[in-house]
Amino acid sequence: MANRPYHEQVDINNTVRLRALVAELPSFTKLFFRGIEPNTSSRTRIAYAYDLHVFFDYLKNNHAAFMSRDILTLPVECLDDVRAVDLEAYIEYLKYYSDGDGPERTNHSRGIMRKISALKTLYNYFFRKEMIKTNPAALIALPRTPQKEIIRLDIDEVASLLDQVESGERLTAKQQQFHEKTKVRDLAMLTLLLGTGIRVSECVGLDIKDVDFHNSGVHVHRKGGKEAIVFFSDEVADALELYYNERKLLTALPGHEEAFFLSLQMKRINVRTVENLVKKYARTVTTLKNITPHKLRSTYGTNLYHETNDIYLVADVLGHSDINTTKRHYAANTEERLRASRNAVRLRENYERPAAPAEEAAEEKGDLSADMPSGQASQKNTE
Repeated sequence: MANRPYHEQVDINNTVRLRALVAELPSFTKLFFRGIEPNTSSRTRIAYAYDLHVFFDYLKNNHAAFMSRDILTLPVECLDDVRAVDLEAYIEYLKYYSDGDGPERTNHSRGIMRKISALKTLYNYFFRKEMIKTNPAALIALPRTPQKEIIRLDIDEVASLLDQVESGERLTAKQQQFHEKTKVRDLAMLTLLLGTGIRVSECVGLDIKDVDFHNSGVHVHRKGGKEAIVFFSDEVADALELYYNERKLLTALPGHEEAFFLSLQMKRINVRTVENLVKKYARTVTTLKNITPHKLRSTYGTNLYHETNDIYLVADVLGHSDINTTKRHYAANTEERLRASRNAVRLRENYERPAAPAEEAAEEKGDLSADMPSGQASQKNTE
């Protein structure tokens, strides 16, 4: 097997996986997946394939026009047999269902929205191509999803997390057995994630040649095939260089020689391993927050915005194509910022808030002590 760059191999693996999924769908969906390829990632298309499996299984078992037909040989015109009321029944079905003898499944509003979005994309594609006459999916409103709480680490939690990676003192006895072997690598990875905000997939995809210590930057492959240089601080550089000195002494397995971060098996470290080690260390710092690699990205994005107050810079550094995504996740107004802003706008240049006259306050309270000398007032209050 050719020694391909990580991101290319991921795309190839996803392509093979997608072909296997599409082979179990109606044949006309192949045209759909080819049509949306230029504007979607391979992971998005795989998610669509899973969602369409659920939809056509539902039609096969619940819709009279599909029960006696072979799903694989359905023509594209069969989509015209589905009406808006059928899709509303499908939404209700998605809340709780079972795949025959398989496990029971549930979907909340976010999961339902994703599956209906896949259907909308399917119908929109064939309707625009004039291959179907109706578009019932356009008549269905996506379910309202509650705003998710933005979870991130506080400044003191960040410092505590990195301290725990170095010391490992709060890890279990079993975890400490491996800690000495991995702490330099783990510290380099978590420092990089917290200090640059790169995605976990971008982190594990780093090759040795992608890390430039001279210019303090890493070359990453981002979503949608984009590439970028992300610069890191001296603190990140020190952690990376310490690990790199170890890495030069390691002999990676064939096909993994170029990987910057290696697992204990001398292979390129994978996303799941990084997710697990982030959770392992995060539990030693906080049990109330479910910390994942993406939460480390959120932490960096929020801190960068608070330091620079430049939302466009944050969007550029994080690789967001939509500035609204950045605003929603990293520029959320905290209660302190809202409170501090209450006097930010002055309506009159020389306005000063007058003190309330003591007489008016006394009259409102029916208290005549305001008219007495201070000593008498104090004596009256005591009495």
